[in-house]
Amino acid sequence: MTIVRLGYVAMSMELKNASPSKTMTFSAFQKIADREAAIRKLERIALTNLENTLRLLRHNAFNEIHFYRLTSRIIPLANHEEIPDWDYMKPLKEKLREIGDFADEHQMRLDFHPDHFVVLNSPETTVLKNSLKTLKMHYFLLKGMKINPTHRCVLHVGGNYNDTEQALEGFIENWMDIPRGIQKMIILENDDTSFTLNDTLYLCEKLGIPLVFDYHHHLAHHQNPNWQENWERIVTTWKDSTLPIKMHISSPKSESEFRHHSDYVDVDMFFRFLNEIKGTVNEIHCMIEAKKKDEALFSLMKDIRQRNDVEVIDGSSFYLK
Repeated sequence: MTIVRLGYVAMSMELKNASPSKTMTFSAFQKIADREAAIRKLERIALTNLENTLRLLRHNAFNEIHFYRLTSRIIPLANHEEIPDWDYMKPLKEKLREIGDFADEHQMRLDFHPDHFVVLNSPETTVLKNSLKTLKMHYFLLKGMKINPTHRCVLHVGGNYNDTEQALEGFIENWMDIPRGIQKMIILENDDTSFTLNDTLYLCEKLGIPLVFDYHHHLAHHQNPNWQENWERIVTTWKDSTLPIKMHISSPKSESEFRHHSDYVDVDMFFRFLNEIKGTVNEIHCMIEAKKKDEALFSLMKDIRQRNDVEVIDGSSFYLK
């Protein structure tokens, strides 16, 4: 039987006043006359974000949720070009370690999905440089949590630039200049407008990168609708990873807004996927990308408990019979 574990993204709809993404604009930073005071304020915001992250992990542990995507906005202005001298990791060290220890104690898988401006196939040197700075921040955060960064950071391929083949080759060319530690951290996802499953598989197989299959994205944008034909290849991209294979699940908002994520996950749509892969892997982790975050996970598990083709393990996990 295949074990399925569900996860959710960043925010809780149930836990109040627990945003891990509180921020401060650079404009607000500049208005504080004392630069040291401004930096201390940034540090206080970052520490609040980390404390709220820990609250979210406690919430997850209580609800038996073992998979969680950390927000990439934990540290406001972390890589801003006007604050290059800010050593933001130093004041966060203890809280980062506390988060990592808690995740380890509760065997919780944590990862990141940086924002869309992280583009590794860009022909623009500045864009690539800033993307690497952001990825290094994610690397340092994971190391600060004492979490092995390998395969913890999901990215899209990047920009299409009206030439898919050239854009893919641009990714390969830039990849050669990316530090090995950052390379090992990255996993790639097929998207809903530019790079199909086939395109992403090409890169993943060529460069030895695990592929995160986004089922909703594939339905919205594909060359070959029969993703099942490539499932074994997707699984094989994970052969050297210590983590179980990961996929993304979401449902269309409507037929007219098919690419947009719904508030919740359609259980029948989800099981159309699961019934195809049942028995092909021992365990699969499914990140829910729904507007209602953990509420969508709880709702989906409620639907799943009504089925006779599963055996529920706990609050977010089940066996496919």
